[in-house]
Amino acid sequence: MVKQVFVCLALIVAAWLVLPIAALAEGPANSVHEPTYAADGRLIPPVDYREWIFLSSGLDMSYNEKALASEQPVFDNVFVNPESYRTFLQTGTWPDKTQFVLEVRSSSAKGSINHRGHFQNGDIQGIEVHVKDAARFDGGWAFFDVQGNVPAAKLPMTAACYACHRDHAAVGTTFVQFYPTLLPIARQHATLSASYLKDEADLAKTVH
Repeated sequence: MVKQVFVCLALIVAAWLVLPIAALAEGPANSVHEPTYAADGRLIPPVDYREWIFLSSGLDMSYNEKALASEQPVFDNVFVNPESYRTFLQTGTWPDKTQFVLEVRSSSAKGSINHRGHFQNGDIQGIEVHVKDAARFDGGWAFFDVQGNVPAAKLPMTAACYACHRDHAAVGTTFVQFYPTLLPIARQHATLSASYLKDEADLAKTVH
């Protein structure tokens, strides 16, 4: 009798140890971060984007070759939803319902013990969301300008960001060329765009 009880307890403990592992493998029930929209089609801004995957940060970047350095440079921080990130690692492409968040923050040069360079301060200058939703948008992707916590309006297709991303993005309409951990993945899966490869070839001619 004692032996049977011991065996039952052992089975219960084993099951208790296995269940959390299975749960972790599947992820929490609310782990899907798909875009949601208001009735008028505006995007509901994701509030937890800073818990997503951080891809990179640029300082005072500009795609205009005539742009001058700013006296107060800004950082742009890029985040992507975890599910799409995991898919990209496996395929080198972004699945439908991918969401990128571009968070622009002001910078400071003086503060605490810092004597050189810039660091991000607490001021957010702007937020933009780049969404892949093939059934909803022409071309599959759209940009949304976030103003506070209210639903964000879609930027018109005439906005410069659409043409810039279409003509120069490394993967799809996304600037994977600026994400150092993902560019090798795209190379490995041969998913780099022809337009990006041309840009790189043209740049190499000017360097050499």
